[in-house]
Amino acid sequence: MSSVLDDVVDPEALAPKRLGALFWICVGWLALNVLGAIFANVLPLVNPLYQNYNAINAGPSLHHWLGTDDLGRDILSRIVYGSRVSITVGIGAMVIGFGIGLPLGMLAAFRRGRLDSLLTAFMYVFLAFPAIIAVIAVLSFWTPRSLFKIIVVIGLASVPLVYRVIRTATLAVAARDFVTAAKVQGATDRRILVKELLPNIAPIAVSFLLIGVATVVTLEGVLAFLGLSVNPPTPSWGNMINESRTVMAQNPWLVLFPSLALCLFLLCLNFIGDRLRTYFDVTEVKL
Repeated sequence: MSSVLDDVVDPEALAPKRLGALFWICVGWLALNVLGAIFANVLPLVNPLYQNYNAINAGPSLHHWLGTDDLGRDILSRIVYGSRVSITVGIGAMVIGFGIGLPLGMLAAFRRGRLDSLLTAFMYVFLAFPAIIAVIAVLSFWTPRSLFKIIVVIGLASVPLVYRVIRTATLAVAARDFVTAAKVQGATDRRILVKELLPNIAPIAVSFLLIGVATVVTLEGVLAFLGLSVNPPTPSWGNMINESRTVMAQNPWLVLFPSLALCLFLLCLNFIGDRLRTYFDVTEVKL
């Protein structure tokens, strides 16, 4: 009997999925970064703008764990405070992108017809134009720049891509039997969207949200290299890497540690997003 069942049902399909230890290590590292950004003011850190001219381009030591930059500012303090800008831009921009793109994508895929055609055509026009060029162009002319303006511009630029991903995911779910059954039972469109469709596309949305945050954090670094991010001396990971170009040979720590902080943050975000997508991926059992 067991051999017959093994032929009918794949044992691997019924095996419980696990996120794994590396997943939780990445979650812990992200939590450490976020908490550090939130509570930087209460941590025992040197003022990130304080210039100690007796310790210019100093290496790691007991007084400065990650060394100092060419103005004597503590690198560890600037990395922690700089995470505020990078993480705020990443999360803030994707909140705007999902706040607009998610409901529009779900509504278009559910209603279909003329609404879907108009919204999709409108979004695809913007997708045809490189978003990074649009962001650079807008920020170049929208002066004086501020953190709020950077978040708004990047967030609006991400709407078409979020719309496309959410619409595709919703189309796959909207054709399933439980949605048809809800319609037959007289459920309102709002109830179907919130109770039936949203929970089923949530894993894809969360996975894409995390990857989107990683992409935006990288974009902030690119903008910093072009002088379009927050104005110095406000620290951000991108600004710190940009400032290290002129003294890289004399002080490699200045570029190494911010780059390492940025890379680890991006790697953790991408790994968590990819792992969640795999974990919540529902595959039909082959009979």
